[in-house]
Amino acid sequence: MANDLFDIPDWRLLRYFSVVAEEGSLRRAADRLYMTQPPLSRHMRHLEEMLGLTLFERHSRGLTLTEAGLEVLRIARPVLEAQDAAGLRLRRLGHGRNGLEAPLSIGLTTAFEQGIFAGFIKRLDTLNGSPVRYVRQSSPQLARGVHRGRMNAALVALPLDAAGVHLSPLPYAEPLLAALPAAWVAGLPHAGNGAVKLQDLNGRPLFWFRRENNPAYFDHMRGIFTHVGFAPVYLEEPEEHDVLLARIAQGDGMGMLPRSFSAIGRRDVVFCPLAEGELLELRLGLALQVGGDYGTDGSAHEGDEPETTSQLRQIIAEAAHFLGTA
Repeated sequence: MANDLFDIPDWRLLRYFSVVAEEGSLRRAADRLYMTQPPLSRHMRHLEEMLGLTLFERHSRGLTLTEAGLEVLRIARPVLEAQDAAGLRLRRLGHGRNGLEAPLSIGLTTAFEQGIFAGFIKRLDTLNGSPVRYVRQSSPQLARGVHRGRMNAALVALPLDAAGVHLSPLPYAEPLLAALPAAWVAGLPHAGNGAVKLQDLNGRPLFWFRRENNPAYFDHMRGIFTHVGFAPVYLEEPEEHDVLLARIAQGDGMGMLPRSFSAIGRRDVVFCPLAEGELLELRLGLALQVGGDYGTDGSAHEGDEPETTSQLRQIIAEAAHFLGTA
């Protein structure tokens, strides 16, 4: 490399680089970093100039890392993770010195409609005895946050690839429903219970996500589609559910969403059960850091509860019985 990484005056550039590398898209990375795309693009160009390297191959569908980019990410990621861990330790130390408990931070996946978490939040707040900070993101983003120590635990959709994170199922699952343009429904054959077979939707446009967004879930669902003989025409899925439902209402295509989204009641969108039933369930799981504990000095102590992993798991498991309730 033309310059030593430690000559970089602002490590935020490498943090931005790490997010862009993970997302494979300047647009998604900019959304995650709460900034607009043009300044983020300038930051990446500036980093390349500082290092004397081309970090990305730029193409119409996004960005991919070059060999040099992969090497920079390999070097920078442990340092960034160490910075995150040190920051978390310092915040906890500050809370302890001020006689305050470090606030519990829990992630909630946006894969389900957020109303399902109302009863869980009330119960967890009561069990914890102090305010809880809730973070709402996609399941892959939450898993990365848990791994890096940015949150104590997260409720995520399964299946999920999550290196450095321990995943365990929670007692909550929802069937996926077909979210169809209202204009399509009259012409579809229905089973006796009003359900639609996936095969009867063959050849129709389906809004679906890219594999790199969630490889485990993508492969799981594609396997089911192949098994039941479902062959739609794939369209890129909008990232926001309200945009997705608007596109469906316009007749641009269909979606597959957990049952809880049917409570939204979007005009010109009809949620139909699918005959494949349990094959298409989306389950909720708990993500905890592998070997993680949440004592103020980085080790578990009986007196640290509910911050130790075992106690955290216990109170979340108890609160999980209130998922799907108000």
